[in-house]
Amino acid sequence: MIVHKTYTVLVADDDSTTRAVITKILENEGFKVLQADRGEKCLFVALEKDVDAFVIDVHMPGLSGMDVCNRLRSIEKYKLAPVIFITSEIEYELLDDAFKSGGTDFIHKPINQVVLTARLQSHLRKVDHFRELEKIRNYTNSYISPRTRRLVEAYSTTGIKPRPELQDVCIMFTDIRSFTSISEEIPLDAMFDALSSHLGMQVNMVHKHNGYIDKFGGDGLMAIFDGENMATDACNCALDIIDSTSKSKIVAGKYKLPVGIGINYGKVMIGNIGSAEHLDYSAIGETVNLAARLCGYANRLEINISKEIMGFVNSNSDFQVSDPQLINLKGLSNPVPIYQLSRKYHRLSKQNNP
Repeated sequence: MIVHKTYTVLVADDDSTTRAVITKILENEGFKVLQADRGEKCLFVALEKDVDAFVIDVHMPGLSGMDVCNRLRSIEKYKLAPVIFITSEIEYELLDDAFKSGGTDFIHKPINQVVLTARLQSHLRKVDHFRELEKIRNYTNSYISPRTRRLVEAYSTTGIKPRPELQDVCIMFTDIRSFTSISEEIPLDAMFDALSSHLGMQVNMVHKHNGYIDKFGGDGLMAIFDGENMATDACNCALDIIDSTSKSKIVAGKYKLPVGIGINYGKVMIGNIGSAEHLDYSAIGETVNLAARLCGYANRLEINISKEIMGFVNSNSDFQVSDPQLINLKGLSNPVPIYQLSRKYHRLSKQNNP
């Protein structure tokens, strides 16, 4: 059977006849074969070339097969590479050491063509499959939050969906002001690139400050912060987003993408929402609604925080908070106090530079 992909196998054995036999078997099956007559040379070739799998004699002068395998496993690109040991007799204690060194499998001399190629191809397929799954996982991580990923992994292992939980969290909403009118005057491709870059910056800021993305909403996002320093993390994240936006490039030679932000703290219900075919792991509740309203009321480059957030950050020497404004927000029956958040050094810099 000829393999579809050309794999490179490094055969290490101090016996030239054994190397020649294995090389002929593997080349007939479509493999590219490299050879080494000592353990030291095996490592040298492995560092110089890209090798997919190793067939290594347990007994070699100098570095033994186990020594070589141990060192290969310390090299990042060979952590998963199949390492098949070859031995002339059944030595159970020795084979136990071989597996402890990171070996994948073993075969006995004289080498049987069917056994060698079948086991080698099987191990290579497993490695390819694992790497493909890792690639898919990495791509998927770009689309879902780390928390959602962990829950999916737990669900796939246990088969038990996590129950909804009532939690105290900070919710942050961001939104680009006047986005609809701006988008009408900017070519769609330029608008898409600018928005993607802008939201990418926001995602990086959220992750930097220990939060996670709950969802995107067109030209903005909703982020959740939990943990002991959640309020400080959320506020620092929002301030960094404003700072980065202020320094961002003009889109299509005319517009910036000025963002407004709202932050609130309180209890939310976090759990699975949706059908068996499509689930969204999200947070709902009045805390979320108020954070969205605060964001909607924010002007360009403005951060509105609730009195609940104010209780956390008022004593923080890094933050400056305005006097409250009582505002009637859409959907709420009573006026709500709103505070505007900024960095304290902004005021200091103005005092120093009249």
